[in-house]
Amino acid sequence: MKNKGRLLIVEDEKVALKNLQHIMEKEDYEVTGTTSGTNALKILQEQEFDVVLTDLKMEKVDGLEVLEKCKSHYPDTAVIMITAYASIPSAVETMKKGAYDYIAKPFKLDVVRKVVRESVEKVRLKKENAQLREQIEKYQGKVKIITQDTIMQGILDTARQIAPTDCNIVLTGESGTGKELFARYIHFMSKRAEGPFFAINCGAFTEELLSNELFGHEKGAFTGATAMKKGLIEMASGGTLFLDEITEMPPSMQVKLLRVIQEKEVLRVGGTEPVKVDVRFIAATNRSIQDAIKDGNFRQDLYFRLNVISLHIPPLSERRDDISLLSYYFLKKYTTLMRKDITEISQDVISILMNYDFPGNVRELENIIERGVALSNGNTIEVAHLPQDLKELSIRTFRKKEGKIPSLEEQEEAYIKWVLKEVGGNKTLAAQILGIDRVSLWRKLKRYGLEE
Repeated sequence: MKNKGRLLIVEDEKVALKNLQHIMEKEDYEVTGTTSGTNALKILQEQEFDVVLTDLKMEKVDGLEVLEKCKSHYPDTAVIMITAYASIPSAVETMKKGAYDYIAKPFKLDVVRKVVRESVEKVRLKKENAQLREQIEKYQGKVKIITQDTIMQGILDTARQIAPTDCNIVLTGESGTGKELFARYIHFMSKRAEGPFFAINCGAFTEELLSNELFGHEKGAFTGATAMKKGLIEMASGGTLFLDEITEMPPSMQVKLLRVIQEKEVLRVGGTEPVKVDVRFIAATNRSIQDAIKDGNFRQDLYFRLNVISLHIPPLSERRDDISLLSYYFLKKYTTLMRKDITEISQDVISILMNYDFPGNVRELENIIERGVALSNGNTIEVAHLPQDLKELSIRTFRKKEGKIPSLEEQEEAYIKWVLKEVGGNKTLAAQILGIDRVSLWRKLKRYGLEE
């Protein structure tokens, strides 16, 4: 089959060039050849190749310049240096600058075939993995959210209804529940789908850096501002800006953001002329915005501007029907990315996952399955491939104490102690895990003398 890969051969010795072309064409590669480094640069200006074989020592333009040109335009292209034995140290030096390998003259045909074949395969795998990542990201962010939970399906119905309305939205829920994924879903279901989508974590920057990221700056606005920079608000015009952890935004930024929403214009740092913008804002938080307002950490008027519609994403522990479904979705995702043939998750693993409370939510489940795929050498993820704390869940049992079978009360006391220890004494979280309210938990703690 023709065109196993596209090769450019740059060799200033005509006989050597002809021989290499002949060898590679017999191997079913599509080959372009030139005896000039200068001409090679022109060819690379217009065409991309899987592999470039170039002589290191050439007049005017040498192999190093060809390497630099190729890597600047096509970073995934493999460059192989052709060199005389005396220049091998120089060839090795070029590998530090990005060359894939080198072939020494007089070269052996088997060596040439092997090096080219390996380099073409490497480039092919890179491209395939990039395409797979792109497809998976598109599937996750643009097509659908994986769920069979009735409550989640209702939330998705609401999201589809509000997506075309262009109103601002607040998403609430614990960390790892998929708030950014929901934001992307709403964006791609909206009239803005062809526009940009940008996301920023408001708690990840200092006040100065956050201002620069959101609003941009004019040239000379501060030391080091050597050029004008657009902020994310301006860049998101015509699309959607996702503001994660909105309650962490400093008060001064809240005032500026409120003005942007009201006036639909942004003023860059150091600027005097506002720039008109058309942005949909989707904000998210894992905290109570109402508590932040009461504490004086969040502006109520900004909340009203953002919270036209609010959606609460439930934790994974409240939608257990999704655990197995998501596990197999992540299994397919990571076996594809890691090029492994793993098709099953053992029933013991599924049982452990179904009985686990997932404080890290969907993100934690994804990490668990990714780890399992990485560690498994067979076709199944087993208990041995789970993190240590999850393995321990599989061996906990009711043991006799001093030959006596413990009573139900003794078991309940021990279980409450264990849950409290696991959550660091957080009684609210412990009550949620136990499936009771705080008052009931308090009564049990008092009964068992565990108040402290």
